[in-house]
Amino acid sequence: MKTLTPDWHLDVQCQLGEGPLWHPVKQRLYWVDIFNHNLFASSQDLKTWTKSHFETPVGAYGFRRDGGFILATGRGFENWSGQGSKTTPIWNPLPGREGVRMNDGKVGPGGRFWAGSMDSADHEAAFYRLDPDGKRHTLLQHIGISNGLGWSPDRRTFYYTDSMDYTIFAFDFDLETGQISNQRPFVKLPKDECEVVPDGLCVDAEGCVWSAQWNGWQIVRYSPEGELLLRVSLPAQRVTSCCFGGPDLTRLFITTAWVDLTDEERKPQPLAGNVFSCPTDTQGQSVNFFG
Repeated sequence: MKTLTPDWHLDVQCQLGEGPLWHPVKQRLYWVDIFNHNLFASSQDLKTWTKSHFETPVGAYGFRRDGGFILATGRGFENWSGQGSKTTPIWNPLPGREGVRMNDGKVGPGGRFWAGSMDSADHEAAFYRLDPDGKRHTLLQHIGISNGLGWSPDRRTFYYTDSMDYTIFAFDFDLETGQISNQRPFVKLPKDECEVVPDGLCVDAEGCVWSAQWNGWQIVRYSPEGELLLRVSLPAQRVTSCCFGGPDLTRLFITTAWVDLTDEERKPQPLAGNVFSCPTDTQGQSVNFFG
């Protein structure tokens, strides 16, 4: 089986790096460090970066069609202009329990923002959708950790990860209404002592799913039928998410983390928490805008 290795990285040392997205107009890479409440933006040459700090953790975000960002935070859904740190609340569906926050999310086809939650104590989370017209939807409940999501190129299949269930699910997707149905397992990882779980994901232009494996030291690429096709080997145990970017969307960008690792566990992986990248033989899908 073919294995790819990164040929580039940014030394950012994020505690919990997550949610990379490539902006097709600005030609910049964005990502978050959830525990440090930071959202990063690279320079166009990918050599430097800037960061914006918030009062609450940002689990996910999307680009607004009219400029600025839509955020999924520790306070639910919020708007951000892209300047400063002030945000505007939209909808907070989170229960009042301590330790509950929004986690992974994306803007999907049709311009809707999809994002789920996680509960560090009870693992009783949910999955939500915010529409551009302001309509609010709770799509799934009784989730362990709501995580990676994406859509097939033909817009007929939606992929969704529940990390605590070790499963990536597939759903039928209706582009016009945004409804999902016919939930079934796409890939289920074995539960073992290594605790390798599926985390963030992206879907390429061929319909293959690239899934980050927390504790797995890798990204894996699955065919639309769930067959394992390729691996991307990383020098970090906790691989969190990935996206395609670059001018032709053929470069895979990958976020990692070092959260909850002991000093001894971090010694063999000094690059953990950095953002990595490698060229691929396939092309990604362009990002969707909210609105």
